[in-house]
Amino acid sequence: EVQLVESGGGLVQAGGSLRLSCAASGFTFDDYAIGWFRQAPGKERERVSCISRRGRSTNYADFVRGRFTLSTDNAKNTVYLQMNSLRPEDTAVYYCAAGPFCPSPLYNYWGRGTQVTVSS
Repeated sequence: EVQLVESGGGLVQAGGSLRLSCAASGFTFDDYAIGWFRQAPGKERERVSCISRRGRSTNYADFVRGRFTLSTDNAKNTVYLQMNSLRPEDTAVYYCAAGPFCPSPLYNYWGRGTQVTVSS
């Protein structure tokens, strides 16, 4: 069974930090890139960042560059998104997805999301 499970979301004040985790199982983790997306109520889904297979490269949206950082623990089949200097506009459900490239027009598997709320 293929699973991507996000965790680490929560409530934080503006300027604070959170670390999100994306734990993968049921597929060969090293063969896939991992992307992070977010969606706020009533808004379109946004691409946040991605990390290529084996962490060879990363890509960040302009609105998070310099604040968010991706990393991978291959032994745990887990990708982390360290989020610093959080802003109220970062409030959204954050999803991770697995696909062939970073960035990629195609993602094969999706998690169910974790809520991030940033208070002003």
